[in-house]
Amino acid sequence: MGRRKSNRKPPPKRKNIQPLDQQFNCPFCNHEKSCEVKMDKDRNIAKITCRVCLEDYQNGINFLSEPIDVYNDWVDACESAN
Repeated sequence: MGRRKSNRKPPPKRKNIQPLDQQFNCPFCNHEKSCEVKMDKDRNIAKITCRVCLEDYQNGINFLSEPIDVYNDWVDACESAN
């Protein structure tokens, strides 16, 4: 005699994880993807600079920090200065 067919469902499909951006829009000159973040985790310092208007911002980081965190800190510092 043959076996019955299994009613098991296939496993759910995994969602693709999209990497976070490394380049951002400049809050001063509004050029798209002109700001680049360089993170030095050995010294716990991150620096973000704009290639167009040459504005820069330096911030302290920890081992959990990501480039988006540095950019958000820069935007927050710009808003608090205004």
